[in-house]
Amino acid sequence: MNSSKINYTGLVLEYDSGIVPPPYSHVFRLALDWSKGDLEAQLDLHYTEREELSEEEILDEGFTLQDDFSYKGKLNSIWIKPLQQMHDKTKWTNKDIEEGGISVTLTEKGKDLGLKIPSNQEEWQLMAQDLIQAIYETIKKEAPLKVSYRKVSSEDTIDCSLTVHFSNREVIFEKNGKSNPVNWEYAIQLMKMIFTPDYHYELAKEEAGKKRGEYIECGDGYWHELGKGVVNIDPSFDAVGKIKQGFEELLGE
Repeated sequence: MNSSKINYTGLVLEYDSGIVPPPYSHVFRLALDWSKGDLEAQLDLHYTEREELSEEEILDEGFTLQDDFSYKGKLNSIWIKPLQQMHDKTKWTNKDIEEGGISVTLTEKGKDLGLKIPSNQEEWQLMAQDLIQAIYETIKKEAPLKVSYRKVSSEDTIDCSLTVHFSNREVIFEKNGKSNPVNWEYAIQLMKMIFTPDYHYELAKEEAGKKRGEYIECGDGYWHELGKGVVNIDPSFDAVGKIKQGFEELLGE
């Protein structure tokens, strides 16, 4: 029977980071239910094996001593259709995920319809991360992700920004005080590209550059010059070039 024909009204995503060492290793369970029309979400996230580390070792990696998180409440129902589309296009596998991965359990009005392992693990993990980010934004635990970009040429200086609102799947592009919506998938692919290269913080500045070039600030207040402070990790893949191209398209150039 085609899995897309199954009548389901919710999904449970369960993830285990597997062989990732602490303090990064974690598990979560994200239950999503739309049987009553609204999208109800319940998240339980727990960091594992931290008893092996000192407090200093945890803090030095940028974590806190209270990173476990739980949430129960509503999410914007705009997430329902993407979840259904992801499920209906997924091919399932019998592959073991003992070394880490994500599983999907369908539910119908709370009734368990069986656990499945998606073959497109990365896509489901990214979807889960987006949903968790949506929860963080919904409760104001974190602000929307905003990336600022400056292009300096011999003619002029152009400043713009891209703000991703996970809470309602909206992306806003701003330039010269004017804002326009951007296609969600396009923006997410560009964001993925933005976080692909190496960022050399020893070369970063607290103000955007004024010399000819392209500069980017990823929400932490530090500006990096593309090609100098931001460099490709893999010589065969020009992520920096793709970042420039993505913003050129947004700027209409």
